[in-house]
Amino acid sequence: MAYQQDFTYVEGVEPHRIRTREILKAHPEVKKLITKNPMTMVWILACVAIQLVMAYLVKDQAWYIILAAAWFIGAFPVHTLFICIHEAAHNLIFKKPSWNIYAGIVANFPSLAPTAISFKNFHLKHHAFQGVHELDADLPDQWEAKLINNYFIGKALWLLFFPIFQAIRTLRCLELAIFDKWVVMNIIAQIAFDAVIVYFWGWSALGYMGASFMFSVGLHPLGARWIQEHYLVLDKNQETYSYYGGLNGINMNVGYHNEHHDMPSVPWNNLPKLKAAAPEFYDNLLYHTSFVKLLFTFLFSQEVGLYSRIVRKERGRVSLDDTSIPDIQLAQGEKV
Repeated sequence: MAYQQDFTYVEGVEPHRIRTREILKAHPEVKKLITKNPMTMVWILACVAIQLVMAYLVKDQAWYIILAAAWFIGAFPVHTLFICIHEAAHNLIFKKPSWNIYAGIVANFPSLAPTAISFKNFHLKHHAFQGVHELDADLPDQWEAKLINNYFIGKALWLLFFPIFQAIRTLRCLELAIFDKWVVMNIIAQIAFDAVIVYFWGWSALGYMGASFMFSVGLHPLGARWIQEHYLVLDKNQETYSYYGGLNGINMNVGYHNEHHDMPSVPWNNLPKLKAAAPEFYDNLLYHTSFVKLLFTFLFSQEVGLYSRIVRKERGRVSLDDTSIPDIQLAQGEKV
């Protein structure tokens, strides 16, 4: 398979809501999996506490020890916190939407940049309009894919600075720009948290947290998650992939990505139950089992690059008119 010089363009809407309807018709019992999981807040508090303790322990250490601590330890709780932000974005922690916003802001603290609420606004459109370039900020830009190309050094730098590339992409999504009181609250709370860390423990402690964040979503086995979810590594025709490896245990089942896209109102703890309840819809899909293997495949295979993504122009929605279907949260906030 030669390296692609452009994205793979397809016709038709994204596949997940079609499968949602089919799953609900075949297995109506999965409706019981649609719930909230307030225990996620315990994970948030635990991971924030871990990062605070680690920041205190390394605040007087040399820079290379700080970086090593961030790569080998800090990246893991911060990645888990990112998943908690994701759960909060879908209102899967508490019944009251505002409580989910507060949970996301708290989970955001060790990441230094105030991104929790902005992530919610852009991520929900990713679900609703997967692969639509001007609405899906998860898609690389044309210039981005061309710049990185398919060479090791380009892809390594792309992963290392992934949060920066992700932030730049949002500039093209003009329809999604939202600046409201929740975004302001996120910014103020984050600045206050960062200032407290610097005041009491110094810039080294803040640097540890920043490095942990960069590694948690970048040049690290955990960073392979971004490749796992929608890059065409295993098959050019399958748009979304799940990961069924050991890191799901500490990463709150984030690997169950097909399952999550199919039913985004199912919290993380019930995603394996969804797969088990509807095996005929998932057992025939390709999936990943190792982030390490996937990371090295992405970095060193010249057949895989940022163009290994599916793009569509259609914004159409699947009509779900079956009265047996419950209120399932779709990404743009609509109900079906």
